[in-house]
Amino acid sequence: MDRRHFLKLAGSVPLVGLASEFMSEVAWGATPAGVDYRKLLLLIELKGGNDGLNTLVPYANPTYYALRPKIGIPREQVVQLSDSVGLHPALEPLLPLWKNHELAVLQGVGYPAPNLSHFRSIEIWDTASKSEQYLQDGWLTRTFSAAPTPKSFAADGVIIGSPDLGPLAGGGTRAIALANTDQFLRQARLATTEGQSRNKALAHILKVEADIIQAASHLNANFAFKTEFPQGGFGNAIRTACQIVANEAGVAVVRVTLTGFDTHSGQPGTQARLLGELAGGVVALRSALQELGKWNDTLVLTYAEFGRRPKENLSNGTDHGTASAHFALGGRVAGGLYGEQSSLDRLSGDGNPGYAIDFRSVYATALDRWWGVPSNGPLGGSFTPLPILRT
Repeated sequence: MDRRHFLKLAGSVPLVGLASEFMSEVAWGATPAGVDYRKLLLLIELKGGNDGLNTLVPYANPTYYALRPKIGIPREQVVQLSDSVGLHPALEPLLPLWKNHELAVLQGVGYPAPNLSHFRSIEIWDTASKSEQYLQDGWLTRTFSAAPTPKSFAADGVIIGSPDLGPLAGGGTRAIALANTDQFLRQARLATTEGQSRNKALAHILKVEADIIQAASHLNANFAFKTEFPQGGFGNAIRTACQIVANEAGVAVVRVTLTGFDTHSGQPGTQARLLGELAGGVVALRSALQELGKWNDTLVLTYAEFGRRPKENLSNGTDHGTASAHFALGGRVAGGLYGEQSSLDRLSGDGNPGYAIDFRSVYATALDRWWGVPSNGPLGGSFTPLPILRT
């Protein structure tokens, strides 16, 4: 195959991106003792900044309804989890997971000195940096540099439905970004290795070709799931994620993205639709992973760049806010409420609440408690893991 045609093809169809050094020397190192990457981390990005207050509704708090006279979720529609909070009605499909103690709700997730820019705040989340600190590598890139995944893995991680590598950005990781597994496999079959070259630029191209083939050869998209996946982009992303997880070689992390949460106007309808897609996708994910016998070995975490302001705006929407509610799900999750509901009576000067859980404590949970990777190095400091996992 002509390499110039291959590179043009690779940049124009579902193989959206590769980490700058797909197979680094570090990534090929031995996995440290005690680290277990056979347990999958699956991240769901709620892109745009999901409104936490209408996700986990403080229905017993009259201040909530005073701040949101038009867009507040009526008490009788809330899916009650306790005598004070409950889920948006579109999330009712998650109630069986809650009752089975497989759903943990993390209240007030944020960070100090929050930034309300989409670009900068998601950069902070992806790099696990301080608000005033600028880092190049994603927090998972640093993790895999410190504790490489097994050489037999098809990749360190796979990004589905977005060209942005996010927490896998930077050098020194084996990361693939793709939209659809079947198309990726068809594309990869067009690339054939053609030996080696002393020319550095050509040698790099040959190496990328070989790496794509090696990864694609392990991404088996032929598992016949009995699970019915939802229609639409997010349902397809969940289906693709499950196809990747079905491969025997393994990956450590998969990230899928559900976009559209920047609800400055017309929030009620938009958020209800998106949360319905989230709930349907998660229910299908659980069913498919149970088919594979991997639900107990999967930790699902949601995240977003920020939440929304408590007070509704004049367009039936909400503006950029700070702390928000997020979910942790899985067969080994110790379900329940964690953190604290944001205080609506003690808002900052710009109308935002404080945070209860530093998002890096969520990451520390994934590293220290889930994979067994010491989190101090990748996270640049000590953060207390959350007690959301059963031993």
